[in-house]
Amino acid sequence: MRCFTVLGPSQSGKSTLIRRLAGLDGDAVASESLGVLELTEFGFLGDRWCALDLPGGAEYAALARGALMASDAAVLCVPPDPEAAMLCAPYLRVIESAGTPCLIFINRMDAARARLRDVVAALQGYTDHTIVLRQIPMRDGDDVIGAVDLISERAWRYRDGQTSTLVEMPGGPVAEREAEARAELLEAMSDYDDSLLEELIEDRVPASGALFEIASRELRDNALVPAFMGSAERQNGIMRLMKALRHEAPAVSVLRARLASDGPAPVSVAFHAQIRKHLGKVVAVRALDEGVATGQQLGGGNLGGLHRVGGGNAGTLATGAVALAVKSDQLAAGHPLTADKALGRPDWTASQPPMLARVLKPGNERDEVRLSAALTRLAETDPMMATATEDETGEPVILAQGPLHLRHLLAVLADDFGIEVDVRPPQVPWRETISKRVEVRYRHRKQTGGAGQFADVALIIAPQTRGAGFGFDETVKGGAVPRNYIPSVEAGAREATERGPLGFPVIDIAVTLTDGKHHAVDSSDHAFRTAGRMGLREGLAQAGPLLLQAIDRISVHVPSACSGALVPLVSGLKGQVLGFDRDPAARGWDVFRANLPASAREDLLQALAGATQGTAWIEAEFDHFEEIYGREADAISKARLEALA
Repeated sequence: MRCFTVLGPSQSGKSTLIRRLAGLDGDAVASESLGVLELTEFGFLGDRWCALDLPGGAEYAALARGALMASDAAVLCVPPDPEAAMLCAPYLRVIESAGTPCLIFINRMDAARARLRDVVAALQGYTDHTIVLRQIPMRDGDDVIGAVDLISERAWRYRDGQTSTLVEMPGGPVAEREAEARAELLEAMSDYDDSLLEELIEDRVPASGALFEIASRELRDNALVPAFMGSAERQNGIMRLMKALRHEAPAVSVLRARLASDGPAPVSVAFHAQIRKHLGKVVAVRALDEGVATGQQLGGGNLGGLHRVGGGNAGTLATGAVALAVKSDQLAAGHPLTADKALGRPDWTASQPPMLARVLKPGNERDEVRLSAALTRLAETDPMMATATEDETGEPVILAQGPLHLRHLLAVLADDFGIEVDVRPPQVPWRETISKRVEVRYRHRKQTGGAGQFADVALIIAPQTRGAGFGFDETVKGGAVPRNYIPSVEAGAREATERGPLGFPVIDIAVTLTDGKHHAVDSSDHAFRTAGRMGLREGLAQAGPLLLQAIDRISVHVPSACSGALVPLVSGLKGQVLGFDRDPAARGWDVFRANLPASAREDLLQALAGATQGTAWIEAEFDHFEEIYGREADAISKARLEALA
């Protein structure tokens, strides 16, 4: 069995393409949904195939990394519009980083109005691999009625719902375009084949059979990206694409060698997982060698069971076969596997960091413990998500790639774990500090029936440089405050910084204990801790409190065509543009760098989705705190104090 993944933007016709490919032979088709991944198993000319389909939308491009771990080839399904090339950029980036041989299918040619070479040129801007046209269209006016194969030099006329019919090679402009396009194709192929280059230099016509062999080898070696065309809906060009996959897509041994890299060769790969109600974790695996069978060792444990795509016991898997493993919790998605252990993930499978954070609150208090366990299980099956805890509330946080991914995760929690949750954005990490030095004296005195409480402290409170944190020192002379009570004063002062006069934690201050008094009977650790806490609170209110906002250093990975649009966008969110550079990891991409208030993160994500058509993604980390003044600061502090009241 051979396996391929079909990728492409939303509404590009991926699912229709798979359905048409699977129906070419007329044999029974088996399918299985594993969360967002759809597996389709079918036969074609005596061979078994498995097609993997993922949702469109750039949010799910990261999930393609897992599917590509099990794929001999990738088919990128693209619209016949140069303007749509940017929507395909995230998929080209993932495919190229994976090193997976790729074929492009330019779909919906029946509705094409742009030139085919313009579509290819636009796509070429996002990949370092040369894209070569393998077909050119035959037109009747503006309508595409067939295609000419540039290797065999045969012409095929489309018949809706049927296989194309062989027709006489057209003359005139079509023949001229065919000769030009064929020359470009052979020139690109000769860059990777010396014998072909020699034939072209000597002006000899290469044989079609030899050219097909060269094309197969160059796809296997991931040297070129061939582009085909057609209409999946009308079943035009589908047979030609499937035959290209059959004759040119590499064998499973090539995938095994790619996953082995410099380490041991895996016998299998676990590439996707799902938690199913009443069944537990279900892991999609592909056998890369013999020996994968129910009851046998895989990934350091016994395989509990193997089910075929579409149902039925798989028993023993032939090399290349895909199955669903159950009762095999040792298997983790995204890992090549030997019998003894799970190997490390290849570097290229590292997903882009999830951008959208939401705090989860169970609808039922009894579900709080269950929610923690559910999130742990969910993280085992979804490498695109992450979990965290909100610092102030301790409530769980889920991080998703975007709104669609978040919606899917919440649906899984509800349907498979029976946990309904409310969501809200995380709280913005505001802080406060002081603007001037003050001296304060505070006496804590309390008399009860027995021993009382007494502590007197003199404190100097001063601002520190940003990022210095909390500092404590003492210059007490003559034992005015006994040494054993000084740590209690510091502890009390630290407690006071948990909430300042503006309602937020206090940072970047220095507290110095200069003097004090004690009582031989009534003084205690508790009394001096209370004096330190209350004295600092009193002093903070006198020291010109300032509100601080968190500033994140963000890196936006964005198609180069959109970089300019980010300047006014970030500036409008009160960010500071630091510049942008070419992204060394991908052609046609930039890394846009800026400082941005953490409070603007949500607005940035929403604006990015519109400005880049959902293709951009961000990395953000805390950089520093900076002062915020005026009405905005007053409103934030007022709202905070009201919430705490």
